[in-house]
Amino acid sequence: MRLDRYDIQILQILQTQGRITKTGLAEAINLSVSPCWERVKRLEQAGIIEGYGARINSQVLGKQTSVLVEVSLNSHSASSMQRFEHAMAECDQVADCYATGGGVDYVLRVLCEGIDQYQRLVDSWLASELGIDKYFTYIVTKTIKQTTTPRISETP
Repeated sequence: MRLDRYDIQILQILQTQGRITKTGLAEAINLSVSPCWERVKRLEQAGIIEGYGARINSQVLGKQTSVLVEVSLNSHSASSMQRFEHAMAECDQVADCYATGGGVDYVLRVLCEGIDQYQRLVDSWLASELGIDKYFTYIVTKTIKQTTTPRISETP
């Protein structure tokens, strides 16, 4: 799907102002309401807009420890990787899981109530049949920048 300047403007606005009215969005991009809203529906149907939500300040909800984890598996068969990926997708504490090229197989961001909870989680992974060969833990001491929305370029 090719995006034009109106589509890109819609995405940029909705990314930061998900609760903007139909009229407000149309005015912001200089289109009438009906064509603007048709574009939004088209972007939703194409899967470019996946949904709408609120950004939650997790620090206000309670103390959370953020841990970055590098994981290497002892087998790189499709079934081994699928088993690991399925377990990570099902684990509530795993906020992000990325398959990577290079020195490690996966990089995770884990959110726990503390280091003790994190270590119990890792111990359960090691005791299971996930095939973890080695892992490296990095405790996040301060978040400098955290982006939850992708950058939308003017030139698609």
